[in-house]
Amino acid sequence: MGIFDFVKSVGKKLGIGDEEEAPDADSLKKELDSHSLGTDEVKVEVVGDKAVLKGVVSDQSVFEKAVVAVGNTLGISKVETDELTLKAEPAKEPVFYTVEKGDNLWKIAEANYGKGKGAKYPVIFEANKPMLSDPDKIYPGQVLRIPALD
Repeated sequence: MGIFDFVKSVGKKLGIGDEEEAPDADSLKKELDSHSLGTDEVKVEVVGDKAVLKGVVSDQSVFEKAVVAVGNTLGISKVETDELTLKAEPAKEPVFYTVEKGDNLWKIAEANYGKGKGAKYPVIFEANKPMLSDPDKIYPGQVLRIPALD
């Protein structure tokens, strides 16, 4: 599917190493599995500051959540998914948004769905659960998945 960019200096810190140091593959896999997304068949490798996801996920939603869960980790600047496939329908190109200073989910919804559509922010919040626990707890540099409106 491709390589997705993240901000290396922000995100959840795993382990006790240097902040700029990427976590090891086992730590990233445990973090991914902690979200109970259904990523049992996903293997994680770390090459420098890039996480590589390989294996199979059930659908597009799990695919995107796995990318966001791993990418929003301190020390990771890229997530490669060339060898991550879907059991279900062919993958659509995912849409991600990097949070900027002053953003909130309402503003992000309007920017992605159009003027007057800020009230659709719960769609973005739900799409990023369980990585997001509260719609007001986003931070600059965090990457969110932006699902299509049905």
